Amino acid sequence: MFDSGVGGLTVLHECLVSLPEEDFVYLGDTAMFPYGTRDPDLLRERIRRIAELLLGDGAKLLVIACNTATSIGEGVAREVAAERGVDVVPVVEPQAEIAAAITDSGRVGVLATRNTVESGAYRRSLEQQGRSLEVTEVEAPDLAPFIQDGSPFDEGVLEMARAYCAPLKRAEVDTLILGCTHYPLVAPMLQRILGRDVRLVSGGHAVAAAAQRTLESRGLARLPDGEGAYRFLCTGDVDSFRDLGTRFLQMPLGEVERIEVHGADYS
Repeated sequence: MFDSGVGGLTVLHECLVSLPEEDFVYLGDTAMFPYGTRDPDLLRERIRRIAELLLGDGAKLLVIACNTATSIGEGVAREVAAERGVDVVPVVEPQAEIAAAITDSGRVGVLATRNTVESGAYRRSLEQQGRSLEVTEVEAPDLAPFIQDGSPFDEGVLEMARAYCAPLKRAEVDTLILGCTHYPLVAPMLQRILGRDVRLVSGGHAVAAAAQRTLESRGLARLPDGEGAYRFLCTGDVDSFRDLGTRFLQMPLGEVERIEVHGADYS
């Protein structure tokens, strides 16, 4: 499983709960955070290298726990995985399926990074759900970096969230896709701004369910006979990853190994 930073730990948390017997390796590419503003071509090459690294370590399933990485680089990750006969579970499609299923009015919002919105990945996935949906997408370029920094919530971030939610309120969405794995940490704030009747769809539950279905359909699921192991890799500062990651995972991280992703660096 990989993400641009610690946001994907919200996805890992749900996978650890839903698939406690499985072993997980999580790679946080914190040296290159944020993905949401990176050049898409360079980002795709970065994702290719990360997929090669994780699958070369013997992974039986690759989870892209990052909305931007899914939107921009799902194709290259699937290419690498296909060479090894491994399935890929992205974050966009499972969320779109849930959102389309639970919306009453058909008005669905997407709050995401610039790269995710510009890719059109959510709009395409929602269009494939067999329902007539009115989709409102909003770029929130400053929200994930703020959360990643671990800064305290104050009036400034509340005003930022209100500005991002304004177009969603005008569109009267009844379902909002949290199109970045960092956003669940501000879900209570978003819920208060949008109102309690707006359903929020995060990536964690959707991806965990998709991962479970995939492993079971391929006959790769472990028997429920104990707890598996989990370990962490990051490309940036280990101490900051551990400190902030504990907040996202809501479980102890333990040792974090710093690694290099060669051949795909940004200047």
